[in-house]
Amino acid sequence: MALTEQAVRQWLSAEQDENTGQPLSESVRSIGVDGDRVLVELQLGYPAAGLHTELAARLKASLEVHGEVGHATVDVGSRVQAHQVRKDLSPLQNVRNIIAVASGKGGVGKSTTSVNLALALAAEGARVGVLDADIYGPSIPRMLGLSGKPDSPDGKTITPKQNHGLQAMSIGFLIEEDTPMIWRGPMVTQALQQLLNDTAWDNLDYLIIDLPPGTGDIQLTLCQKVPVSAAIIVTTPQDIALLDAKKALKMFQKVEVPVLGIVENMAIHVCSNCGHAEHIFGEGGGQRMADQYEVPLLGALPLDIRIREQADGGVPTVAVDAESDLAQRYRAIARKAAGRLSLQARNKAFGFPTIVIQDS
Repeated sequence: MALTEQAVRQWLSAEQDENTGQPLSESVRSIGVDGDRVLVELQLGYPAAGLHTELAARLKASLEVHGEVGHATVDVGSRVQAHQVRKDLSPLQNVRNIIAVASGKGGVGKSTTSVNLALALAAEGARVGVLDADIYGPSIPRMLGLSGKPDSPDGKTITPKQNHGLQAMSIGFLIEEDTPMIWRGPMVTQALQQLLNDTAWDNLDYLIIDLPPGTGDIQLTLCQKVPVSAAIIVTTPQDIALLDAKKALKMFQKVEVPVLGIVENMAIHVCSNCGHAEHIFGEGGGQRMADQYEVPLLGALPLDIRIREQADGGVPTVAVDAESDLAQRYRAIARKAAGRLSLQARNKAFGFPTIVIQDS
């Protein structure tokens, strides 16, 4: 039987994309057939540099199982598109997608998770920025090892600070570290909008916004006036944290911002001396919440002293070693979240060119 493009596409439809749940045939850019030789080009809709080689090898093997295929070549790349925001909002210039990271409650490791997810997306091949939306308690400057005031070349826009391959902006760059922000709500929301809109973001695929705890002025302003593409909820397994995480999730649902999923932080602790594993904050809370609200559990992260020490030291876990076991957890969560976002409708109003990330 002669080898055909239709047959190759059908075989690829049996292979599933682990980060979107869709058949990989949906990501086919082109198929070439020459006798018993086949060339397949896949283009994923999210950054996944860490998977390109492995995925290409897996698909090559699965195609060559079929007798009609003498030799298969598979090239896998990624292309990040801009995705729809609320109908009454326009995309932010030079930022394809804005993802809000929220918890509803403080102390669950949301900022550490935000920074490491941003680094994970960058490690997967994307251009990424981080906006610290916690005006009262900015922590991103310390976590990224940044200090000093940002430049303003024209007196109107601010150049984001950069470290570890990320662009970053925070009120913490404009004040002393121990200076309290004694501002009322309207001043805080105005400051947030200025930080977002007056920063000269440079061609970002994703801007991660690290939200402060709660569901008040800052969170509502973000949802109603900022073109957010989607949100991620961070929680610990304990019931008290889940109560507030559910409120945050419901807030995004009410303002029609899609929730990509839930990240369960501090899910388990493994003693560094004896190796004993213990669920200090309870077990399975994130999965129960995900099931209740019909959103995916993007992944679980351990309670590990290295994560805290590295963030405090200005060199977060993924920046220390992007191939380490802990970093791979963040990268898997980042791929899954970005994969989920890639399924949303595209924003056709977004005009500047896209970037192709290609491994062959």
